[in-house]
Amino acid sequence: CRCIHISLALLLCSLSLSPGEVLAHRLTPAVATVTFEPGGEVNITVAANFEALMAGVSPSHKDTEESPQAATYSSLRALPSADFSAQLTRYIPQYIEGLHAAFDGVRAPLRLVSADVKSVDDSRKTRTSTVHFRATAPSNAQQFTWAYAERFGTSVLRIHAGTAAPVTKLLRPGNRSDAYPLAEPYRGPGAWQVMLDYTAHGFIHIVPEGLDHILFVIGIVLLSIRVGPLLWQVTAFTLAHSITLSLALFGIVELPSSIVEPLIAASIIYVGVENLMTARLKPWRVAIVFGFGLLHGMGFAGVLRDIGLPPDQLIPALIAFNVGVEGGQLTVVAGTLLAGCFWFSGKVWYRKRLVMPASTMIALIGAYWLIER
Repeated sequence: CRCIHISLALLLCSLSLSPGEVLAHRLTPAVATVTFEPGGEVNITVAANFEALMAGVSPSHKDTEESPQAATYSSLRALPSADFSAQLTRYIPQYIEGLHAAFDGVRAPLRLVSADVKSVDDSRKTRTSTVHFRATAPSNAQQFTWAYAERFGTSVLRIHAGTAAPVTKLLRPGNRSDAYPLAEPYRGPGAWQVMLDYTAHGFIHIVPEGLDHILFVIGIVLLSIRVGPLLWQVTAFTLAHSITLSLALFGIVELPSSIVEPLIAASIIYVGVENLMTARLKPWRVAIVFGFGLLHGMGFAGVLRDIGLPPDQLIPALIAFNVGVEGGQLTVVAGTLLAGCFWFSGKVWYRKRLVMPASTMIALIGAYWLIER
C-alpha cells in the first residue's frame, strides 16, 4: 500500500513535468511605475496583460478561462504583435479614463508616449505589454496620488523620486494610493504598517483568492481531525512553504510557474486520491505534505514577486506575509472542522457520506487544473 501511494505521487509529478501550456490564463497585477524627474516632468509606465483588459475580463476571475469573455481574450492573444499593437493603440484613450494620476487631488492629463508589445513565439504564453505616459506636475504641487480603475483589477504602484528608496504598494481594485509628498522627503510606512499590510496580503492570497491552497488544506483535514496528526501536517506544510518562499525570493531556488503550478494541482489530486484509498493517516503522509508544501511555497513566491517587497523592510514584510498565509490556512482548517468534520467525524456514515464525496471532488478539480496548466 505504501508503494502504491509513493508511486502515485511520482506519477503525478512526472505528468506535471511533461510539456504543456504555460500559465497563460492567470491574471496578475498590473505594475505602474511612476518616476519624478527634475522640472516637474513625470514618467508613468504601466505593464499589464492588456488582452485581458481589452476583452473585458473581470478582475473577480483569477483565471481568464472562468470569464464569459474567455474566447475574446484568446482571440486577442493569438494576434501577431503588430496587429495587437494597432488594437492596443486604439484602446489607449479608453484605458486612460481608468487611470487617476493626481496632484493635490486634481487629476493630471496623461500624454501617450509609446506602447510596447513584445513578440511572443508561443501564443500560449502570457504577453505583458508596456504603455508609457508622461504628465506634468504643477510647480507648487505638494502631493501625488494614484488610482487604478476597479474594472482593471489589482495594481502594484512603484514610485521613484531622486535618490530616495523606491516605494512599492499593492492596491486592491479601485483603491487609491496614499498621498506621496513632493515637497519633502517621503518617510514611508513604519515597520508595523508594513507588517499589517503584508499580513493582509498573505491572508487574502489564501482566503478568498487561493482556491488551490484551500482545497489542499481541506484534503488534509478530511482524513483525520485528531489534533496530533492534524498539527503535524499543518506544521510540516507551513515549514515547507516558508522555506521555499524565502529561498525563491532571494533567488537561491527558482522554478518556472509552468512547472510549479501543475505540481500544485498534482498535490491536490494526491490528497484527494489518498483520502479515497485509505481511512487512516499513514506515517509517510507528513513527509509527502512537507514535499508538496515546498511547491506551494514557490507559488507564494510568484505572488510576492508580483507585489514586490519594500527593500528597506524586506525581512519584516516577508515574515508578515508568511504569518498572513498561516492565518488563512488556519481559517480554512477551522472552517472545515466547523462545517462538518468536527461534529460528524464520529458517525458511522462520516467517511462514506462526507469524506469520500468531498475527496472525489477535490481530486477531480485538481485533475482539471493539471490538464489546463
